[in-house]
Amino acid sequence: MNSVDTTTQVAISPARLNWVDGVPESRDFGDVYFSRDNGLEETRYVFLGHNHLDERFRAIEQGGHFVIAESGFGTGLNFLATWQCWRNAAPPTGAVLHFVSVEKFPLTPEDLHRAHQLWPELAELAGQLQAAYPELTAGVHRIVLDGGRVRLTLFFGDALDGWKDLEFTADAWFLDGFAPSLNPELWLDDVVDAVSQHSRPGTTIATFTAVGRIRRALIASGFEMAKVPGYGRKREMLTGTYEPREPHRPDKDLTDTGPAGIQPSRSVVIVGAGMAGSLLARNLAERGLRVTVVDSGTAPGHGASGNQQGALYVKLGVDYSPQTQLALSALLYAQRFYPSREGSAWFPTGVLQIAYSDAEQRRQSKFLASNNYPPSIVCPVTPNEASDLAGIPIKQSGLWFAQSGWLKPPVLCNQMLEHPGITTRFGFDVADKFHMNGRWRITSLQGETVDADTLVLCAGHRVTELLPEGQYRFKPIRGQVTLLDQTVIQPPACVICGNRYLNPADNDLCLTGASFDLRDSNPELTTASHQENLEELARMLPGIFTKTDVATESLGGRVGFRCTTHDYQPVVGPLDIEDAEDTKEATKAYLLTGFGSKGLTYGPLLAEYLADVISGQPRALPISMSQRLRAERCRNQS
Repeated sequence: MNSVDTTTQVAISPARLNWVDGVPESRDFGDVYFSRDNGLEETRYVFLGHNHLDERFRAIEQGGHFVIAESGFGTGLNFLATWQCWRNAAPPTGAVLHFVSVEKFPLTPEDLHRAHQLWPELAELAGQLQAAYPELTAGVHRIVLDGGRVRLTLFFGDALDGWKDLEFTADAWFLDGFAPSLNPELWLDDVVDAVSQHSRPGTTIATFTAVGRIRRALIASGFEMAKVPGYGRKREMLTGTYEPREPHRPDKDLTDTGPAGIQPSRSVVIVGAGMAGSLLARNLAERGLRVTVVDSGTAPGHGASGNQQGALYVKLGVDYSPQTQLALSALLYAQRFYPSREGSAWFPTGVLQIAYSDAEQRRQSKFLASNNYPPSIVCPVTPNEASDLAGIPIKQSGLWFAQSGWLKPPVLCNQMLEHPGITTRFGFDVADKFHMNGRWRITSLQGETVDADTLVLCAGHRVTELLPEGQYRFKPIRGQVTLLDQTVIQPPACVICGNRYLNPADNDLCLTGASFDLRDSNPELTTASHQENLEELARMLPGIFTKTDVATESLGGRVGFRCTTHDYQPVVGPLDIEDAEDTKEATKAYLLTGFGSKGLTYGPLLAEYLADVISGQPRALPISMSQRLRAERCRNQS
């Protein structure tokens, strides 16, 4: 009897290549990735030239953006050539190039590097792409390059699935991929029709093929098409413009002007200067928006983001559920984001999740048997391997996340807010907010006012104070961390997670915690919570203490209140404000909260997504994921 493979296909199958005279060929499709004569010049002629990109890039205004969509990422040659053109023609700051591409069989990092050796003039850009190239896992990957001037959205999977789940409107299309006769799935009528659903009147298109069936399908979808001379030995190719005869009505709201077709904002006020607010503020400012951040504290990160140390980790589920998909996407994005920031807030030590109990050991065994994560994301380790990684004796097996580590959240918050496009107002206790004549005004108890196009609430557990009473279900969870002098324990070389977490030493202190107090509103340190942290740490890591008489009453630490939701998933997206002067008017109000204890992991990706929405740009999250995070699910039903 044959066994049935029940492993979840998290990892995606890479392209299988033959290298013939230094040029890659697909073993599955029997075709080359680019012209043997000159692949770079072919790209410039077919895609850049016939979409008129140089002149269109030069017309982009400060703070504007341009969206290119492509079928078949392949070696990334089209992307690199477009990026080079963007650098040469577009404004130096504030404008963003979005490049959206689907790829069913992505190249391995090794093959990508080898292919890029063919184009020395693209070496600098290729190096950046290689450094940020995502893990080969199915789904959406957002890669931010060139200091935010370029945003690459890669969908690894079937093209039709990608076009259905991605939210963007293209200014230009590159229909690439292998020849229709060799790769018919990429040229199905449903796929061609999906192209029109992501287009607007005036969107241009170019493709190397001149097959009549493809030309007729594009015409039927609303494109005016023409045959023109092809590149090199290829006689003809196709180019065109989207000019639908019927009014343009896409199947879904795929406009990139925000909810209900609202025009993109130019100014934003953010309430809250913790991780969520600081990350969002910096993201928006780098896109050219004017941002004001207000906070009742005296400095950034005074709330739940104020701990001296925080670990970058998630607990991936045994089942590859939507929650696990979000956690993985956020983790991979954060692992690319933090190393790209200058400063001393990020420490890539790796994270070790140990099997601290029999139940956790069984869970990890099921996790490994049910999933096929690439080992570069997570891999199993024996007790001996765990001990070598941690630099201290570990008696349990575990899961090793080599690309993770720990951060200094207050330092990062300060770094994020250091931008000329960001104004901060501390000691600002919000007293009221109202929307009038298309603008928001918030006032403080001290009599200050701030006006902006858009309002975003990032106030953590205090967000309920800014919303109509009883309208939303958010709850605070008290968490106390404990600081231990490294002379009383064996400090680890990496972050260790279990029923508690223990960070490496920082300034001779190791942070452990945190308690999980659902019904405790005490903001002060308590010896009971310290004692709980120490007992749980000793249970998780027997022998970790070098002294047994630690005086809990003299220990340092900190209390923070995490904001969480009824389903323990974050909230990001539009907020229905019922106290606006005109409830029929689109009020441009948003929520970014509910991260629980995973703010360091969720923050960068969800800030990227919300910045996409506010600025009217292609979304970093697929529709299937963003719909699960909407604020309305947290409204009380009574």
